[in-house]
Amino acid sequence: MSTPSQAQVRRSVAQAQTMVVKVGSSSLTRSSGHLDAAKLEALVASVAANVLSGARIVLVSSGAIAAGFGPLGFAERPRDVATQQAAASVGQGLLMARYETAFARYGIRVGQILITAEDTIRAAQYRNARRTLERLLDLGVVPIVNENDALASNEIRFGDNDRLSALVANIVRADALVLLTDVDALYTAPPSRPDARRIGYVPDVIAALRDVTVGGSTSGVGTGGMVTKLEAARIAAVSGVPVVLTSAANAGPAMMGDPVGTVFAPVHDRGSSRRLWIGFAAEPRGTIVVDDGAARAVRGGRASLLAAGALEARGEFSAGDPVWVDAEDGTHLARGLSGYDSEEIPQMLGRNTDQLKRFLGEAYAHPLIHRDNLVLV
Repeated sequence: MSTPSQAQVRRSVAQAQTMVVKVGSSSLTRSSGHLDAAKLEALVASVAANVLSGARIVLVSSGAIAAGFGPLGFAERPRDVATQQAAASVGQGLLMARYETAFARYGIRVGQILITAEDTIRAAQYRNARRTLERLLDLGVVPIVNENDALASNEIRFGDNDRLSALVANIVRADALVLLTDVDALYTAPPSRPDARRIGYVPDVIAALRDVTVGGSTSGVGTGGMVTKLEAARIAAVSGVPVVLTSAANAGPAMMGDPVGTVFAPVHDRGSSRRLWIGFAAEPRGTIVVDDGAARAVRGGRASLLAAGALEARGEFSAGDPVWVDAEDGTHLARGLSGYDSEEIPQMLGRNTDQLKRFLGEAYAHPLIHRDNLVLV
């Protein structure tokens, strides 16, 4: 696809029929850790204006842990996972109650969706999440999505819902993703530096991840820095979804396509839902290491992974599980769905199709990963 101009990308955001809006903890709370009613209500006003204009919006909202540790008497965010989970258990209800009250002023209903990484690993759970979200949107409800912080562990420590928002954008086939944070845009250097310049438009987020120096948020409330937001932008943009990154104060203008924050152009046409799931949502359960010839074939994008080019299978996984395909130097080449259990693969390594048929039987004469189940990363 040709690279669109900044004006074209912002116009596509303004015209989005389905949009995912992600807001971080620090954008909803005061420095003390308590929810800031004024910030939450300002965000709701911006989202409600778009909903009442006919847009379908999914709100991915952090803040459960931050909402909980104030009422529990903590002066700052707890560091141990168990206490974070307890705070999330208290805070999630408080957060949803505030959202329900705020949206009700506009005659809009909300629905809570709590997701863990496990819900995006298996295709069946991924489809169930899509059906639920789509039905809520069809009913005119604003789904409010958060990671299930009271049960998750790794998810609490990483990402602050940034990656989740990009996956949700894939799940609902969103036309745009808006990432709201406490920084107004992406800069060429940490914003505190005098030579830092705001970047208004990123035509290629993959190059941006290589070239731009980023600094984390100074907030003690959230967990996601600029790196996780760039990764979320990459997932969305590679999936064909334009992205706006800006501060929560700019939520309304960002959704209207105004020249605020940083806009990321989609770098590919939208792929099939299945391939998006393989490439970004599915968590690899193991690794298949390949030789140089197989690596070149995989990079070409049109070849299945054959046993003849495979060197090693690492980890324990079953047929149908997602796995990494790695070069010998450890570079990730692709993700794919294994055609065989990990315990079956060692006997297949290095053998061509005729040898597999002769020594192991017809059932083993198929690719380790079919090209339809292989997605480059």
